[in-house]
Amino acid sequence: MKLRSPKFRRIARYLIAATLLAVTVWFIAPFFVEIPKELLENPDASPVIVDRHGTPISHLTLPNSTRSTPVSADRLPADLIACTLAAEDKRFYDHGGVDLIATGRATRDLFSNHRVVSGASTITQQLIKISSPPAKRNALTKIRESLAARHLEMQWNKERILTAYLNRLDYGNLRTGTTEAARFYFQKPLDDLSLAECALLAGLPQAPSRLNPLRHPERALARRNLVLQRLSSTGQADASRIATALAEPVNLRPLIESQPAPWLAALTPPSSLDTPEDDAPYPAREIRTTLDLAIQRDSESIVREETSKLKSANLRHAAVVAIHNPTGEIIALVSSADWNDPRGGQFNGTLSPRSPGSTLKPFTYLLAMERRQRTPASILADIPSPFRTPQGLALPENYDRAYRGPVTLRTALACSLNVPAMRELNALGGPTPLHELLTTLGLTTLGTDSNAYGLGLTIGNAPVSLLELTNAYATLARNGRHIPPVLFPSTTSPPSFQLPFSETSFFLIADILSDAAARAPSFPPGGHLDLPFRCAVKTGTSSDFRDNWCIGYTPEFTVGVWAGNFENQPMKGISGVTGAAPIFHRVMVRLHRDHPPAWPQPPENLTSITIDARNGKMISADPKNPHARKDLVPSTELPPVAIPKDYDPSGKALLDPTYAAWFGGRQNLRRNELELNPSPAQLEPLKIITPADNAIFLLDPEVPSGTNQLRPVTNLPGTALWSSPTLQIRQATPEPVIQLTPGTHTLTATDPRTGTTKIITLHVKNL
Repeated sequence: MKLRSPKFRRIARYLIAATLLAVTVWFIAPFFVEIPKELLENPDASPVIVDRHGTPISHLTLPNSTRSTPVSADRLPADLIACTLAAEDKRFYDHGGVDLIATGRATRDLFSNHRVVSGASTITQQLIKISSPPAKRNALTKIRESLAARHLEMQWNKERILTAYLNRLDYGNLRTGTTEAARFYFQKPLDDLSLAECALLAGLPQAPSRLNPLRHPERALARRNLVLQRLSSTGQADASRIATALAEPVNLRPLIESQPAPWLAALTPPSSLDTPEDDAPYPAREIRTTLDLAIQRDSESIVREETSKLKSANLRHAAVVAIHNPTGEIIALVSSADWNDPRGGQFNGTLSPRSPGSTLKPFTYLLAMERRQRTPASILADIPSPFRTPQGLALPENYDRAYRGPVTLRTALACSLNVPAMRELNALGGPTPLHELLTTLGLTTLGTDSNAYGLGLTIGNAPVSLLELTNAYATLARNGRHIPPVLFPSTTSPPSFQLPFSETSFFLIADILSDAAARAPSFPPGGHLDLPFRCAVKTGTSSDFRDNWCIGYTPEFTVGVWAGNFENQPMKGISGVTGAAPIFHRVMVRLHRDHPPAWPQPPENLTSITIDARNGKMISADPKNPHARKDLVPSTELPPVAIPKDYDPSGKALLDPTYAAWFGGRQNLRRNELELNPSPAQLEPLKIITPADNAIFLLDPEVPSGTNQLRPVTNLPGTALWSSPTLQIRQATPEPVIQLTPGTHTLTATDPRTGTTKIITLHVKNL
């Protein structure tokens, strides 16, 4: 054929046009197809929550519910790369993004078999596909992906493409990327994978669900062996390694997501999930906490073990908070005994408001020391004490329903007596001072109305959360410096403030709460409240056994424990000392295993004295005197020295008439050591508690008899003499019975000790 012939020129034009078209398609057209935006940024890493030492606690999921830990190219094992190329793209390093040989073969097979027999997608094309929004699978989509692959190949080198691909592959079971796949299926780092394990992972992306080795191990094994055979054909692994890999059994160690502190994800602040600023190509998204993982795990084990011992007593749930006092950082937090318990296991017991029982009493006595100059040696009256409340008349009782007469403040707090605590709060002016102190300390569940709880606030009739109450105790441990509890540390220090109370008062509260001898009458020695080191501790039990508590502290740590049932079922007679205290004991001992405990030195203004425990007055130290007790009091608040007039001729301590009704009642078991004083030097003034002045009484003739009778109540039961010019009064013990009749009446109470009178008016009407 002549070179100048028309046919030659026509063929030449076709060749030139074809060449230009090929060049255009191969080198120019790709630039008109954008690279997926997702590829322009490194893939997101799943956030990892770590403890105070940087040890991982929990791997969170990405918004698509998967977990991913991208790595740089130098972290990818050579065997995993070789297996992946053998499985997916053996000519990866030889093509420019589109494998023309494989495409030609696939096209031939399609026309020959009238269906898709083999794929021709390269790794680059697959990377484009998995990085692009979902699209309908047709020829146009395929062409667009091929051009985008060419575009990517002209901008990225092979190593970058391969790294991006392996970090974005779906390996099934919601695991993206090689690192998470190795962690999930084998619980291994990438560097520790065997050749057989690399081949298994390399085979999964073809069909992650169908080849899932957890559900279809035989399919996964067959696919693994096929990958190894393909690798053998490439000559990149010698025959002996291939034979060893083919003979290796599939040793899966699927990761069971039973991480400690499973509640953490719900409390993680959104700001901590922001992408970190890091120069590394794939920065780790660590969320640091203040938890100590080892202590957290041990605390969870302790809760499980101790609650399992009390299931027969209907105690199933418990929660724990451990705070590092100097910083306010939470060292351990256990939300429930069993996260998988269908009956509320995923409820966070540290945040739920519950009745705190007697755990609020230390704050009442702190106020009494600060505002009433009370000391541990002060004598308080543990006697029947009626109080008028918005709900009516209240007659509080102690836990054992006994009244002990005169007791020291140390005994009242250490033995957790209810009546003295309520009397002290009443003397402070009612519940408002205690309510204000507790809200200042961060107890947010009490509301704004202090009168809603009355004097019962000090014995636990108000809801509080374990976390907030434990942190309030940490404030006691810090001598009044309040720091909000910290779980996620920040670069700024948490706001703090100092309570305007003396260091002496805080020391004395801790001294009482750590006094095993003082609490022995109610809590015998050798129990869970006695630790191998000195520790201030207080228990609490709700009146119906639905909640029990144990909270205490050393200078280093504060631990709070709640035990009960999230569905509010009562326990079978389980108190704080038998339910929560065993957990408290073990957790506190665990905290101090690597931190030797300390105890503060007494403030310089404290003086050790000996008192008569019956009247709180100073006496000479005498080991033969059964009533002599050593105590600490401020040197400026020494009690008076006992004198002979404080005792009768037989040596019994004399009581003022405040104790008259108790002294003559069945509750008095101390007649051999106490006697009423016939001429007391100081008398408590008589007060009428009920009825109130100008009270209105309605008589209903249809109500059974007895409702027209009134029993007045005073602060000195059995002391007052009652009279009325218009009402019939029948004498009784401890107070008389007044027969009510319609009309307006005056009622007079006379104090026979002083002759003073109290007069009130009553209005009685028929319905």
